[in-house]
Amino acid sequence: MNLKPVGIRAIALNFPSIIRTNDYYRDNYPEMVAVAEKKTLARLFAPDEEGATDIWSQELAPYMSDPFRGTVERRVVAPDETSLSLEYSAAMDALEAAKLAPEDIDLMLVTSLFPEQVTPGNAAFLAGKLGLQNAAWNIESTCTSALVSLQTACSLVQTGEYRNVLVVVSTTYSRYTDENDTLAFLSGDGAGAFVVGHLKESQGVLGSKIANTAATCGAFYNEFTTDEQGNVKMFIRGGKGASKMFNETTVKFIRLCCHGAIAAANVSLDQIDFFAFNTPSAWYSKVCTRALGIDPERTINLNPFYANIGPTFPIANLYHAAESGKIRENDLVLVYTMGSSSNAGASVMRWGDVALGPAPAPPLSISQAQEKVLIPN
Repeated sequence: MNLKPVGIRAIALNFPSIIRTNDYYRDNYPEMVAVAEKKTLARLFAPDEEGATDIWSQELAPYMSDPFRGTVERRVVAPDETSLSLEYSAAMDALEAAKLAPEDIDLMLVTSLFPEQVTPGNAAFLAGKLGLQNAAWNIESTCTSALVSLQTACSLVQTGEYRNVLVVVSTTYSRYTDENDTLAFLSGDGAGAFVVGHLKESQGVLGSKIANTAATCGAFYNEFTTDEQGNVKMFIRGGKGASKMFNETTVKFIRLCCHGAIAAANVSLDQIDFFAFNTPSAWYSKVCTRALGIDPERTINLNPFYANIGPTFPIANLYHAAESGKIRENDLVLVYTMGSSSNAGASVMRWGDVALGPAPAPPLSISQAQEKVLIPN
């Protein structure tokens, strides 16, 4: 059966107004910085053993002397900003870039990690704010949510069930990360949106591979507590043995999903023009390039600038790569993400004439972001 080409038509980003640098933690939490190696971050990200030969441990090791593990800045929501407000701005920018109105959207897929209310997700809330009349679903697959939504949207458009699907993803880790925990060093906020619809012949998503990450269950967990006013709060915590899980599974999932997507797309690794890897840590892109044996110049690393923005990262990587000219129309692009206790996934697409929303403020250039990467000795 010949399927019509479907993929991303427009893409947009939105980030909160506060930029929190490493100096914020040095000035406000000097004792925590001084004993960082006894805190959660060290338990989560440490080499498996001294002199380890696995790729993950080797690429992580040079960052062990940095309490911030290579992260330099993170975007953080202000008191008057919410996951919903970030999503709304990103969604409106994506619609405007695509020259569509809310009534043109047949389905909206939303991932909010995490919404202000414990449950449900933001789909219905965002639909109401946008004035959307049609279907709106919550999708959850932690950091792989954007790719799961992309695959879902493409399938539904190809079958003719829907024409235009709006995908919206937000991350507000700062609200759910204890500032007294070094995990906050690696946590950022942001939102992204893209419109999925029909593209020119041979463009769009060509093949995907998604696999569950049951092997990482327990790497993170949510803890509920109450603040001084008695309000319920939720914090993300690092689980026992998480570092060992990452050491043992990261490279396996990279190879499984990336090679699987390439095979599904009927292309070769050498044909891929650009790789957009999930970068929850400063060394993650290096692990990916070594695992696949590719030139690091064929990807970008935005972690030092944004920290870990979870499921928003694939959208941010694609947006900035396209804005900087690293991705051009008809380039073959591979996107890879890995989410703990959910799924890892990769998609190969032939980039279309993708409309870009306005540059997020403050502006970011890829060369500027690359200069922020701490290159270990």
